[in-house]
Amino acid sequence: MDALEIISNIEKVIPYFQPIFSADEHKIIGYEVFGRMNMGSDGVESLGPFFGDDEIPDEYKMEVDERVTRLALEKFLAEKQEGYIFLNRNARLLMLDHGESFLDLLLEYEKKGLDLSRTVIELSEKTFVGDFDQLVHLLLYYKTYGIKIAIDNIGGNSGQLDRLSQYSPDILKVDLYQLRNDAGNKVYKDILYSLSMLARKIGASLLFENIEINYQLQFAWLNGGRYYQGFYLKHPSDSFFEPDLLKEKLKEKCQDYIRYEKKHLEAGYEFADVLHKEISQKLMTLKKQSLEFDDLLFEVARHFTDKCFRAYICDENGFQVTSNVVKSDQVWTIEPRYKGKNWSWRPYFLENIIRMRIDKKGLLSDIYSDIDSGESIRTYSYPFGNGLYLFIDLSYEFLFEEDGLLF
Repeated sequence: MDALEIISNIEKVIPYFQPIFSADEHKIIGYEVFGRMNMGSDGVESLGPFFGDDEIPDEYKMEVDERVTRLALEKFLAEKQEGYIFLNRNARLLMLDHGESFLDLLLEYEKKGLDLSRTVIELSEKTFVGDFDQLVHLLLYYKTYGIKIAIDNIGGNSGQLDRLSQYSPDILKVDLYQLRNDAGNKVYKDILYSLSMLARKIGASLLFENIEINYQLQFAWLNGGRYYQGFYLKHPSDSFFEPDLLKEKLKEKCQDYIRYEKKHLEAGYEFADVLHKEISQKLMTLKKQSLEFDDLLFEVARHFTDKCFRAYICDENGFQVTSNVVKSDQVWTIEPRYKGKNWSWRPYFLENIIRMRIDKKGLLSDIYSDIDSGESIRTYSYPFGNGLYLFIDLSYEFLFEEDGLLF
């Protein structure tokens, strides 16, 4: 639709509202506002392309944006909505007058009853090329009024992680669109996992958007999503919904996810327990033979040849005291160049050493990508004795065949 046609018929511009659901109460906690054009008998048309077109003058976008915002706030107040209202803003347009006109608009509606602490500015700064420090300063100033800040469009862009924390955002919006057609995208999942860790450290809530299938909702739940949004739950509408609209459905889904995850965790613990007993028995036999470390390790690896592809032993400070014993094309070889290397820099390495030392039990890692092969693997760590620890890398082929070990 032509920009001039939209401006000429601006009275046909209306707000639509997409509900956002919570993980803890399974109810609607707020709405994101979208711009739509009422086409009469032809229905409504999204104004997303209008706002996303760089060729359209800024003043056109700001005029339409203000109308959508005013109508949305008026309806929100008139119907006494108690949740959050999410208002989209382009960082560049917001900074044209240093955010003054938008703040004035919100303060105008505060006098009419708008609770600014229930107002969320949803900011897309991915293409912002202005003074970043000034933008941060503005957002921090907004927060003094109780206004919440949500950073949008961050799913899959790992380069933004350093910038995000400077906003002190209340909410990080994560786009799950890529998981719609590529559920096995390991790199993308790793980036989203990093975002969940960042959100936890800076005290922000995760809102997963573009949820269109059950798998995406389950992924959002599993990765610390507090809020959910998408067509799988509810399409945008020109009206509001009952807060408990999907309460029973989401509760049921949550129980399914819990059962699934518990089964996965139980499988891991049961496997680790079986492996601990099997390793203990094997080592009991091998230690009687007074073998050198590398020879002993070689025999352990061969015993578990159907499960693992690499084994080595480190001391409690992470220094490797043996060679690597590695399987390639079903043949085991010894690689002495790894002896003496230090692995204490690896995430959770020292924490796991302490846990094994105290609990006297082995540990099964989560799924991660092997540096050398790039394959998804898990590592089993075992307290060898005398301040030494055995590490056995389990192959992807084995994990794939075992129910519950590859997730």
